[in-house]
Amino acid sequence: MASDVKTRTKTAGRRNQPPPLNNYIGDRKPWLNNARRRSLTGWGFLLPAALLILFMSFIPMAQAFVLSLQTGRGTRLEFADPLWYNYERLLNDDVFRLTLTNTFIYLIIQVPIMLALALVLANLLNNPKLRFKAVWRTAIFLPCAVSLVSYSLVFRTLFANDGFVNDMLMSIGAIGGPINWLGQPETARFVIILGLLWRWTGYNMVFYLAALQNIDQSSIEAARMDGANAFQTFWYVTVPQLKPMIVLTAILSINGTLQMFDESWALTQGGPAHQTMSMAHYLYEVSFQKNPNFGYAAAISYVILMLVAILSFIQMKVGDKRD
Repeated sequence: MASDVKTRTKTAGRRNQPPPLNNYIGDRKPWLNNARRRSLTGWGFLLPAALLILFMSFIPMAQAFVLSLQTGRGTRLEFADPLWYNYERLLNDDVFRLTLTNTFIYLIIQVPIMLALALVLANLLNNPKLRFKAVWRTAIFLPCAVSLVSYSLVFRTLFANDGFVNDMLMSIGAIGGPINWLGQPETARFVIILGLLWRWTGYNMVFYLAALQNIDQSSIEAARMDGANAFQTFWYVTVPQLKPMIVLTAILSINGTLQMFDESWALTQGGPAHQTMSMAHYLYEVSFQKNPNFGYAAAISYVILMLVAILSFIQMKVGDKRD
């Protein structure tokens, strides 16, 4: 009897003992918990894109910076003496200063008008009572899908000396004779700004339309019940709720204008006498036309990059009002 009691006691003791540590680690693997597993899964999805960005963007950027410190023609390059020679040369380059001025003229005039027009159009096309909304939205968005060659040919034809614009203005008595729109600096810049507005207003309008779908309609209805008219409701209720999207479109539009090449190259070829040329157009000319100077072109590209970074940083700081 005593032996049976001892046997049962030993058996119960074994049952109450915890499993061996090796088995616990092998079965449960506490070092790979759910949080770490999710983190590793996320990094697994991000890694291919991160490697592509590294090899396709950041490494070429570093190589371009090294190239901007070199001088020479074609492939016969050597490091400049001093190393910042190309950047110093930019300060004395009259053509670069002119292209910088042209780019900022496009930026200051075109971007505010484009964003304001896109915001107004988005608000109008968001009206649930408007008929054929899909048709209007498609018509306004379609220009940004038109090829550069097609739209530049259309604009060059419209603003030719014997084009539709001159014929229409002379028929209503607005002008006495044809205007050489693309042969004068002021009018040629006006044509480029008009082309930018026509092409990119609908693109920004789509962003605002998407943001308007997320606005709380109860706030708009409350403003109307308090006696606010349509303009007051739009300015004091709708626009503040669109502020993050406005900041985003402003950053995208300014960065795109600073890097503008298509309109300068296709509409006016930078003329007359570089008066409409953008910085990106000048970068292309230095790189691939006349006597290619890749080191100097790389320095121009880094100036554009610094301008984009500085203006984006300022806009993010001004637009971010979080505590």
